[in-house]
Amino acid sequence: MSQQEEMTAMQQRIDELVQRVGQLEQTVDQLRVSGRAEPGGRPKEPSRPELVTIPDTPYNHALWTDTDDEGLGARDRHAP
Repeated sequence: MSQQEEMTAMQQRIDELVQRVGQLEQTVDQLRVSGRAEPGGRPKEPSRPELVTIPDTPYNHALWTDTDDEGLGARDRHAP
C-alpha cells in the first residue's frame, strides 16, 4: 500500500470517527432533554421507590367482615 493510499484510508477513518462522535453527542443531548441524563452527560441513576412504613398495630376487624378464607370457603359453611 502506498503512502497516498494509507493517508486516504486514515482520512476516511477520521471522517467516520467524527461522524460517530457527532451522533453520540446528539444522543446525549436527546437524553438530557428527556431527563434521562445528567448535565455532565452521564445517565441518571434509576430512582428508588420511596419506602413505606407498615405499622405493627392490628388491623380493624371490621375490614374482614363478610370475607371468605381463600381455599376454605365461607365462614358459616362447611367445606365439601
